[in-house]
Amino acid sequence: MMRRAALIAGVALMVSNPSLAAAPRIASMNVCTDQLLLSLADASQIAGLSPYARDEWQSWRAGDARRFPLLSGGAEDILMLRPDVVVASLFDKRATRELLRQNGVDLAEFSVPRTMAEVKAQLVRMGEITGHADRADAGIARLDAAARHARAALANRGERVLPLSRRGWVFGRDSLTGALLQEAGLRNAADELGLIDGGFASLEAIIALKPDLLLVSEEGDRAEDEGTAFLLHPALERFYPLSKRVVMPERFTVCGGVMLADALDRLVEEMKRVGK
Repeated sequence: MMRRAALIAGVALMVSNPSLAAAPRIASMNVCTDQLLLSLADASQIAGLSPYARDEWQSWRAGDARRFPLLSGGAEDILMLRPDVVVASLFDKRATRELLRQNGVDLAEFSVPRTMAEVKAQLVRMGEITGHADRADAGIARLDAAARHARAALANRGERVLPLSRRGWVFGRDSLTGALLQEAGLRNAADELGLIDGGFASLEAIIALKPDLLLVSEEGDRAEDEGTAFLLHPALERFYPLSKRVVMPERFTVCGGVMLADALDRLVEEMKRVGK
């Protein structure tokens, strides 16, 4: 009788909490959905990750990703795995996504977030998919705490920061890098160039703008290609040595997720360094 009562109680608990009834097995097709999944899911739920999940340049969770199989990016190996859910980006191949749908796969698609509010919404959604809404809530709380800390730490800083990347690409306010600056209460000099969504700026335009600081992804003095050579142009190096460059590795800003809390902490550290 006691055993039967315990069984009934267990069933009742699973009905009241669906996440306990069946933890879905999930496959990810994109490096950004990889990181959301790695942040929120149990290891046993992760059936496979995207081909770039272990790329340390663009994946904040590259080390953790080594524990899981990598997928090819095509539909065939996903169909063989038979996951309960596949998470993907709207930038993943449309033909692949359509083939998965045609084969009855439960496909959850994520857009590219450009604001902190959109990042938090994606955490909530992935929390629902994985059955771990509590972890999503904890991630959001961590983001909020990091933003409060950044605003307090940088409250008296009035520098104009220009987020500059390869070939002169500037990140406007409508980007994750722009969102970080906004959350920290810093001024994005891209606004003065009219690059709200981001865009390319010439070397001459950057020099004429005279931002107080550059935000770049690397601090090295060697260019691997023409794109990075732009950042090492003698004119830029003259006016913007490392002491005037805020360094934010791209793995912190390629995707939205809990890593943006680390990005905000890194931003505070870098602003203190260049402010010396």
